[in-house]
Amino acid sequence: MGFGLIRVVNKKMEFLQLNELQLSKYDDHYLRLKLIFERTIELIDTYNPDEIAIEAPFFGKNVQSMLKLGRAQGVAMAAGLSREVPITEYAPKKIKMAITGNGNATKEQVAKMLQSLLKLKTLPKNLDSTDGLAAAVCHFYNGGRVAVGKSYSGWASFVKQNEKRIK
Repeated sequence: MGFGLIRVVNKKMEFLQLNELQLSKYDDHYLRLKLIFERTIELIDTYNPDEIAIEAPFFGKNVQSMLKLGRAQGVAMAAGLSREVPITEYAPKKIKMAITGNGNATKEQVAKMLQSLLKLKTLPKNLDSTDGLAAAVCHFYNGGRVAVGKSYSGWASFVKQNEKRIK
């Protein structure tokens, strides 16, 4: 799971951090979810973000992978919601479009554009962290306005906007 942090000062982006959680060494899926939740809480408590942008789930051919990814995204969202940080989801194509101008751009193209935009000296070997940074930059470019996706300011907002999903 990759993540990226930016700070906005006087309507300008400043790069803070990009990294990823190395979860492949853990076999237990539930332990992985716990670690995602704990690390997300740690990041929120350390950096006190005003908002969180996350890549919305996408549809793939492998149902098991989609379910695992959805759970991981849900745990990260739950961490943000537990600290009452508003969350906005962006479709992968929207993020790519915002960064490169091409909704079908490759991970490498997105990473290179982020490197140029944020004047990053080097890029990580694994580009999951640049995916997280791309979501943050996309959110900055959208000024918090969302054309596609949903924004939640807390659990009450999530429930209100998703009444059909709540039992």
